[in-house]
Amino acid sequence: MQETSNARRAAPPHDAAEYCPRGLFAVLTPQANTTAEMELSILAPRGYGLATARLVSTKAGMDARLIDYVAQQNSTLDRFANAPISASMFACTGAAYLVDPADERRQKEEIEAARGYPFITAASAVADAIRALGAKRVGLISPYGDKLHAAALDYWAKRDLRPVAVARIAGRAESFHPIYATPASQAAQAMDSLPDVGLDCILFLGTGLPTLPVIAARSRRELPIVSPNLCLMWRSVLAVTGTAPARETLLDWVTGKPHWHGRFRDWTTG
Repeated sequence: MQETSNARRAAPPHDAAEYCPRGLFAVLTPQANTTAEMELSILAPRGYGLATARLVSTKAGMDARLIDYVAQQNSTLDRFANAPISASMFACTGAAYLVDPADERRQKEEIEAARGYPFITAASAVADAIRALGAKRVGLISPYGDKLHAAALDYWAKRDLRPVAVARIAGRAESFHPIYATPASQAAQAMDSLPDVGLDCILFLGTGLPTLPVIAARSRRELPIVSPNLCLMWRSVLAVTGTAPARETLLDWVTGKPHWHGRFRDWTTG
């Protein structure tokens, strides 16, 4: 039987990279995203490491680029060659809102079958987190423009997430990117604008929106705050360790105690 190119590139399952003996994550992130890699690096537990490939598109509009990124998922993973990847992350939430969910699932299954490791998307990780929390009353904070915001609400409604409160962040048109250039302080202001309606959790959208300062300062077990990057790292570690999503383990992540608060302090004060 002819060996596939993906199979030829696969590293032996026992291989490990020197600086990440517990697992190496392949991260796919949009070309101008200046947030995802930084936050994922802070969130990664000791013994895990990241290798990143940029999703590149020449399409003119943001929506067209997002769709292009999804189409490139499998081919972009070729850039890791035979590195000993434990799981791969698609660190782009907005792309999920613009493609057929059935096509999204098909691509995930094809990638996992061909590559031999889990493929975790930011949107699926968020869905797993909300499900694990059992959250029904969700406060949503969206950094998207009108069209993508509407598509996001439609996507999450199809996944049984209908927020009871929504706050939106308006990016600056003159900045290099309306989301990636948004400071965490603006994310905090948006969260403060949410009405007090007995929320079970608060969800920030967008892997490019900086949120770790807000989560580190304010998230607690009584009102967890989650973001796509936090959910993505949590879910990827679970996939590598063969652990099922559970409320208690996620609450440990959102309070940061066993994982990332110390690294966050070092990163921001170093």
